Amino acid sequence: MEFLIIIAVVILASFFLKRSGKGVTTINPEQAKAKFGDRNVQFIDVRTQAEYKGNKVKEFKNMPLDQLGKRAKELDSNKETIVICQSGMRSSRACKVLKQQGFKSLYNVRGGLNTWK
Repeated sequence: MEFLIIIAVVILASFFLKRSGKGVTTINPEQAKAKFGDRNVQFIDVRTQAEYKGNKVKEFKNMPLDQLGKRAKELDSNKETIVICQSGMRSSRACKVLKQQGFKSLYNVRGGLNTWK
């Protein structure tokens, strides 16, 4: 019986880890990099300006999480939007903010820049 409970927990955990929220897909850094050069994809880094200046990926536009709600109109809600932060937590919250503003294709980079190579 314990074995079945463990299996159920593992299955549920993998399902929830795979999705950051309804309408948000979690991807790994390699999947994000594969979209570089695609004109239908926009890349957003929601870390602070200081964090961004210290370690940035040139394809990502810096739009700190605390400014995102006001600045979302600078983005195209019809494009795929890939969001990154340092660990994946702020980018997950950012995806929720963008989802509420009508963005449809949202991707959160799992592990953020901590897993970027």
